[in-house]
Amino acid sequence: MVGDLDTRLRDAAMNWLKIRTNDGLESISSTDLLDFRFDGEPFRLMDPQRGIRKPKELAAALSIRTVYRPDGAKRPYEDEMGDDGLLRYKWRGEDLDHPENRALRSAMELELPLIWFFGVGVAMYQPIFPVYLLAEEPERHQFVIIPGAIRGLVDVTSPAESQLRRYVMAESKRRLHQPVFRATVMRAYETRCAVCSLAHGQLLDAAHIVPDSDEAGIPTVRNGLAMCKIHHAAYDAHIMGVSPDYIVKIRADLLDEIDGPMLQYGLKERHDQKLMVLPSVRAQRPDRDLLSISYERFRSA
Repeated sequence: MVGDLDTRLRDAAMNWLKIRTNDGLESISSTDLLDFRFDGEPFRLMDPQRGIRKPKELAAALSIRTVYRPDGAKRPYEDEMGDDGLLRYKWRGEDLDHPENRALRSAMELELPLIWFFGVGVAMYQPIFPVYLLAEEPERHQFVIIPGAIRGLVDVTSPAESQLRRYVMAESKRRLHQPVFRATVMRAYETRCAVCSLAHGQLLDAAHIVPDSDEAGIPTVRNGLAMCKIHHAAYDAHIMGVSPDYIVKIRADLLDEIDGPMLQYGLKERHDQKLMVLPSVRAQRPDRDLLSISYERFRSA
């Protein structure tokens, strides 16, 4: 049985995170996480030493954590996506009966919502919630994770139809991958549009250079550009391109068009300008090979 304290705590934690992360648009530091209070007392939402947080007051785990690693660096536990489009979260070690693995198993059996703190920088996390543990795969030492919004659509005991599987994969990417991708890109670009330097986070997107549906479209910061919504839309529509040497290009027919200040100042005057904002860390800058793929598509359009 799940007690009233458990329900109140999970609801309070997730409501607090919604406010502190601007409804999931922003990441949060491990220091700021210490601000959370429950019933007037400080309460840790994330374990600073372990990947799984199981408070003594609760019968099951409250949160899970994936540590930050720069692109290309290996994590101690590699979480992965299965053929069904759902992510996996690794056990603590390989002991079936480890207390932390039991805590996750209890959350799965009781169908309790969890918070997933995914590292997007040093001591910075993107909280993803609610997520649920749908099943356990003991032979691979892992649990199957599903976003709360599509819980109930998947039956792990039978293969899903291809159309449903595609939907589940797309929704999992949108609800689990995209917040992490956005947070990583925004940190790299200091929450500024690469094209015009606009600094209002609510008006910015993390744009994929090559769509993540493509084989080449890897979900890493080097396949991303921080863009305001107008420049993101123009980029995806091949109205605007970015060359491998970071030069903005506007489609030729639009350069001859006259249609008010947004077209004039927002797009046409960006033609032949270098990107205004690039990550200070060279290893996080746009991959030139991926830019080349995207730029050729822009030129073809």
